[in-house]
Amino acid sequence: MPIICSSCEQKRAMLKRPKTGHSLCKECFFSAFEEEVHQTIVSARLFNSGETVGIGASGGKDSTVLAHVMKVLNQRYDYGLNLLLLSVDEGITGYRDDSLETVKRNQQQYDLPLKIVSYEELYGWTMDAIVKQVGLKNNCTFCGVFRRQALDRGALMLKVDKICTGHNADDIAETVLMNVLRGDIARLRRCTAISTASEGEGVVPRCKPLKYAYEKEIVLYAYFKKLDYFSTECIYSPNAYRGYARAFLKDLEAVRPSAIIDVIHSGENLSVREGVRMPVQGNCTRCGYISSQALCKSCVLLEGLNRGLPRLGIGKHNRLRGKILAQEPLTQEEERKLKAVDF
Repeated sequence: MPIICSSCEQKRAMLKRPKTGHSLCKECFFSAFEEEVHQTIVSARLFNSGETVGIGASGGKDSTVLAHVMKVLNQRYDYGLNLLLLSVDEGITGYRDDSLETVKRNQQQYDLPLKIVSYEELYGWTMDAIVKQVGLKNNCTFCGVFRRQALDRGALMLKVDKICTGHNADDIAETVLMNVLRGDIARLRRCTAISTASEGEGVVPRCKPLKYAYEKEIVLYAYFKKLDYFSTECIYSPNAYRGYARAFLKDLEAVRPSAIIDVIHSGENLSVREGVRMPVQGNCTRCGYISSQALCKSCVLLEGLNRGLPRLGIGKHNRLRGKILAQEPLTQEEERKLKAVDF
């Protein structure tokens, strides 16, 4: 006997929501998913009428669903937003070049302007070239740092008021776990924030409309809506630290279905003992980007790459890093350590 939709109680249920366990027909699921995103936007006051908002678009399921839902909600509820698509080309042959073709199709499908910025034009390096230097073990560090700054640079080129990204509930819960395991209190305090104010010159405020949307439901929404998205994983990410946090979270979820939201709420309610010293945010003396050090992480990583010393921005090499940035000569032993790529 077919199961009837628990919402409209008329149509046949086509899916069971991972988030709530309710059996819904496609139309009721679409309505529930979109309404929840709308409530997230309204309750957090993410946008103001008249703003220009850049949507971080990678061609993957999260950003494609975000672009589609933002377009639908902007029209349905008259947000009054001017929406744009902003993509970053990391320079990964066989992955990003293919996913950007999906983004270009999305541009036509959603009738939204598109801007693509690349690592090569911004930094003089592609990820393919970086991986040849640093190997597979720590390449995600380079990519993550460069991508964040590239998104801000693209946003400044477009003169947008805000950037919205496709980070979902699973992503945020994984980040909480990663920061707990690293003991990174500074990032742990802010990683659950649904929006960030402008933190300094050259940084555009960001927000996460899909913060409470489960990854499984995003996949279901994209599938039943027949959205055009790219589903291949990055070829350089098999050893990414996030992958271990993701696997652990999935194991938790199998035992306790509410684990994802539980972890997020734990991060949201975190309090830090008085007297704990936190990094003071300033600006990079070289590029002007936000940084708690004299030079931002991006400039340090680039310095290492351009000098053929890829370890400069990785690990605990603060003394050697200081000597290099001050243009002081290194001993043969110091140079040998920094040139090692097996890290």
